[in-house]
Amino acid sequence: IKKTHPLGLVDTAEFMKAASQGKLNVIDKYLADSGNPDVHDELKRTALHRASLEGHTTVVQMLLEKGADINFKDQLGSRAIHWACRGGNLEVVKALKSHGADLNIRDKLHSTPLHVATRTGHTTIVEYLLSCGAKINSRDREGDTPLHDAIHLNRYKIVKLLVAAGADTKIKNHEGRTAVQQVKQWQSETMEILQRVENLREVGLVAPENS
Repeated sequence: IKKTHPLGLVDTAEFMKAASQGKLNVIDKYLADSGNPDVHDELKRTALHRASLEGHTTVVQMLLEKGADINFKDQLGSRAIHWACRGGNLEVVKALKSHGADLNIRDKLHSTPLHVATRTGHTTIVEYLLSCGAKINSRDREGDTPLHDAIHLNRYKIVKLLVAAGADTKIKNHEGRTAVQQVKQWQSETMEILQRVENLREVGLVAPENS
C-alpha cells in the first residue's frame, strides 16, 4: 500500500529547515516529490551539510541514499565531513565514511577533517579519524598541523592522542614554529596575561575570584 503524505508540496526553504531540525517526514516528502537533494543556501550549504552539523544521522543516511552529493563544497570548500567534524556527532561521521567520504579532504583553508575536529575539541571524532588512518601531519594554509592547533587551543586530551598516534612534533608552520615552540610562546603569553590580571586585582580594577 502506498502511503500518502499528509503534507502538501514542500518548498526548498522548508526542506533545508527540516534538515537542520531532523524532521524526517518533511525531507521524505520533498524527496518523494523529486526535490533536488543538493539545493543550497546563499553560502552554498546543502541539507546534507546542515544535517551533518546538527548530528541527524538518519537524515544524513536518507539524503545520501537519495543521491545527495557527499562531496558538495560550500563557499569555503567545506564538505559534509568537515561539517560533521564541527558538529561532533560520531555516528554522522561514521555514516559519511561508510558512504565513501574522504577523511583527508581539504577545504579552501587546506583544513582536513582532523584539523576541524581538533579545533572544535571533539576528542571522540579525533580518536575515530586517527583509527581510520587519517593523515596526522597534514598542514593547513598557515602550515599548521592538527598538533599545532591542539596546542594553540589548549586541547590537552587531543594533544595526548595526537602525540600517542605519532604526530611529528618537529614540523614547522609558516611562522617557523614547531608545535612545541608554540607551547613555550603560549605559556609566556599566558603568564603575561595572568600577571596583568593580578596587577589589576591589586589595584582593585578586576574583581577577585569567587566574588
